[in-house]
Amino acid sequence: MGVPGFRTIGDSLGMVLLHQRLHLFPWSPVFLSLGIGLYFLLRFEPGWQVYAPLCVTALACLTLALRRGPEVSPIFWAVGLTCCGLLLAGARAHSLQSPVLDWRYYGPIQGRVVQVDRSSSDALRLTLDQVVLEDVAPERTPQRVRVSLHGDWDLPRPMPGQVVITTGHLSPPAGAVEPGGFDFRRHAFFRQLGAVGYTRNPALIWQDRQGGVPIGALRAAFSAKIQAGLPGDAGAFAAAVMTGDRAPMRLATVEALRASNLAHLLAISGLHMGLLAGVVFAAARVAFALVPYVGLRLPAKKISAMIALVVAAFYLLLSGGSIATERAFVMVAVILLAVVFDRRAISLRAVAVAAFVVLVMRPEALLSPGFQMSFAATTALVAVFGWLRDGQVPLGPKWLRPVVAVVISSAVAGAATAPYGAAHFNQISQLGLIANLLSVPLMGALVIPAAVVATCLLPLGLEWMALWVMGHGLSWILGVANWVAGMEHATRPIHSPGWVVLPVLTFGALMVILWHGRARWLGAVPVALALGVWSATPRPFMLIDQSGALVGIMTDHGRALSKAKGQGFVARSWLENDGVRLTQERAAGLWPRAPVVSGLQIRVVSGKAAQLASCNTAEWLISGKDLPDGLPCRVTDGPILENTGAIAVYRTAHDPRLVTERQITGCRLWTQCGRDGDQ
Repeated sequence: MGVPGFRTIGDSLGMVLLHQRLHLFPWSPVFLSLGIGLYFLLRFEPGWQVYAPLCVTALACLTLALRRGPEVSPIFWAVGLTCCGLLLAGARAHSLQSPVLDWRYYGPIQGRVVQVDRSSSDALRLTLDQVVLEDVAPERTPQRVRVSLHGDWDLPRPMPGQVVITTGHLSPPAGAVEPGGFDFRRHAFFRQLGAVGYTRNPALIWQDRQGGVPIGALRAAFSAKIQAGLPGDAGAFAAAVMTGDRAPMRLATVEALRASNLAHLLAISGLHMGLLAGVVFAAARVAFALVPYVGLRLPAKKISAMIALVVAAFYLLLSGGSIATERAFVMVAVILLAVVFDRRAISLRAVAVAAFVVLVMRPEALLSPGFQMSFAATTALVAVFGWLRDGQVPLGPKWLRPVVAVVISSAVAGAATAPYGAAHFNQISQLGLIANLLSVPLMGALVIPAAVVATCLLPLGLEWMALWVMGHGLSWILGVANWVAGMEHATRPIHSPGWVVLPVLTFGALMVILWHGRARWLGAVPVALALGVWSATPRPFMLIDQSGALVGIMTDHGRALSKAKGQGFVARSWLENDGVRLTQERAAGLWPRAPVVSGLQIRVVSGKAAQLASCNTAEWLISGKDLPDGLPCRVTDGPILENTGAIAVYRTAHDPRLVTERQITGCRLWTQCGRDGDQ
């Protein structure tokens, strides 16, 4: 018979879902994402004991979803897709397992170049496969390594497909610089990077290209041709826009674009892919119209859409296929196929299909800022312009509508991506709307059409004409970026949020966008809650680097660092996560003579001093080396840090509360204990 109260609740829920039945499909990637997110939140690596029940549950739920009525089937879909997301992420992780270097290596490094980019220090960086290391067995050799090239060598830049050889340092990918921070070790695992390092020696070309990466070689050749016809920063910008090759971009230029919120113009995303497909589609329609005998006898519009789809697919391959580009291509493909099948082109369903495809192909993309910011902007733009269309909101006179549309799109995209940009990059561009209004229209009206024309003229050797036009547009955009970035208060630093903030904020925003009816505004509650939690999130009072070489203590004037040089990446990351503008040198100047934490005086020892260290019960000794046994003080040394990773210390009423990186990450496939099988 059932309990009447529960039956009433069930009937009410069924009626609610029945009213939403035409609008539930966009929720499918949300629940798939929920399962993927749960996989990455686990502190242990699931085994068959977890996967087997999940498979049974997923199969049962999806079967019931297909057989039950619209009142209850959405619940089964939600549970089934969540289980599928977790299974998908686990399968992807296990499929990418490859050897990881578990010691520091110095010696010859040989490999084939598969990618050329730049590091955060502006050094040229090579990603190599087919790696050969001296005295390292093939089964222990990483599938890929990444080497930064330090030193000013007057040698040709290595190209994808070439085999290079050098002598350098390699080490295992490091974990997060602080507990809960960006986990580079996990990022490297999913890119099959088994070691990272640097060399101060030249990278010599051992063997020229012999196939294997034809698209990469074509991209490099195309990029070189563009830069030859358009030198300087404008040429580097053009190469990034047309081929996805960002290696020629100077770090100062990239920083200016980020500060002015114009860095999205570098990413080959919806703007570029949409404009390219639109220009090709329009050009094909005109070509058919110029030949009436053909245009009147064939479905010219549909054929033009297919031509644009083929060109967009080639552009996806040429650009390197980043997450934003994949999303843009799927969106464009859905739109063009909608033209072919006479359906509505732009809708939240198209966005959902794009998200679903990307997540199925690369579940780990869910954690990347590219995925989050790209889909946040696209979802918000489609929703807002859909509301304006359905509500028949006037945008002013006909001549003013394009301007109003640009203002609305820039404001909406900026607001949608701001929380994710602040969470990942610890800053908000406060003048980004101005920069976008001065740049985006020119990008669409001049730069992208000129890029399409340049590509078409390239085989004839006449691309210089279109590149000249493109160069003027890009020079203007770079000028705007430098002007805005140079203004006072162009950016505002933001401290890092806790892990729960973005998921809760995202759920609330999706509730407002995807739900239909007045109940959608309940989504404002989790958004406000997430922002409140973010603002109240405490930063650790003390941070200890995994190497033990750097310690940071929070003071009234910002985080004080134990050293002015060395561990620069860690120091910069800590200060950025604090949401302050301090250099490492200035932060080191804040270091007190005798820092005290919870009644213990902090002493950082290094080098040979660690072997002779002594202390008393009122001290806390920190070192990356192995300290002597039996010391009466509190000790955090190399062997301890090797097991814990970076340590965060929080103030409490009594003893300090320590949170370690290992406690946050657990034992997974990408951690050392996960590889060793130590559960």
